[in-house]
Amino acid sequence: MRNLKWLFVFTLMACCCMACYNKRPSSGALTQVEYTDKQIDSLRFVMTHHYSENFNFVVRADSMMLTRQIPEEWVNDLPVDSFSVLHDQRLVVADIRIIPNDTIDSVWVQLALDQANFGWIHESQLLENVDPDDPISQFISFFSNEHLLIFLFILLLIFVGYTMRLMVKHNAHIVHFRDIDTFYPTLLALIVAFSATLYSTIQLFAPQTWRHFYFHPTLNPFTQPLLLALFISSVWLMIIVAIAAVDDTFRHLKVGEAMLYLLGLAGMCGLNYVVFSVSTLYYVGYPLLILYISFAFWRYFRHTRSKYICGQCGMQIHQKGRCPHCGALND
Repeated sequence: MRNLKWLFVFTLMACCCMACYNKRPSSGALTQVEYTDKQIDSLRFVMTHHYSENFNFVVRADSMMLTRQIPEEWVNDLPVDSFSVLHDQRLVVADIRIIPNDTIDSVWVQLALDQANFGWIHESQLLENVDPDDPISQFISFFSNEHLLIFLFILLLIFVGYTMRLMVKHNAHIVHFRDIDTFYPTLLALIVAFSATLYSTIQLFAPQTWRHFYFHPTLNPFTQPLLLALFISSVWLMIIVAIAAVDDTFRHLKVGEAMLYLLGLAGMCGLNYVVFSVSTLYYVGYPLLILYISFAFWRYFRHTRSKYICGQCGMQIHQKGRCPHCGALND
């Protein structure tokens, strides 16, 4: 109970620290501003494309080609000169131009490497090869790669299988099966599964919300729409519960056993992320999440939680009878 109290206090303090944000201007103030046609077009572009001039990108691909000449010359099949930008180079959006008669992509983006080097590229080709210059955006892009998810799933299956075999061989503790008497590891696995399901739900039902978050990431849940606020809050909760789970594991087990248990817990959380984030895209994740939550609670409250205290040594025991710690008989 003491740990739960401290966990609640820490969560409340973290929420208070993130709760500060600028108040939006009133609607009356907005109606007094008169915009030019160009400004209105720019605002519409930002609302649908989520970036604008002076936005910063970083090259994700090995290289990317930019055209020095204006888009009209490329569209009219005039000779053009191009140059490449390499992986990890920073680019700034200098201009955006709409070319209606371009059959490939009507949106052209001018990028600047520095004050002397500028180049144009189709927006579709640009977004395939760059990420917003923000570590959170790059993290999202990295873990959204389908090939990476498949590779990660296979790797996690091997890791979990080997870890489980090692645990069974050494009769070690395993989350959900031969668990230790603390709810934090189970809670952590459930939060990861819920967060992965929520992550895919946003991509399914609110893709523009997720796209805007990708271009303008934040760790503050209080300024975001409901689904996104729930997801960011679950990520914060995941970090807090993970700290509590590690701390409680070392209280219940010796160092070697605790490390082996935490390896199994990490493998289980990784497996939950891959399984639920992928299965939810095909709507299978929702019933699977309900079954997993039911299974986890049933295993913990039926087989893991200690219901009694030994009258001789004061240690927690799962059932009446002989105490496994001191050997005393408890009726």
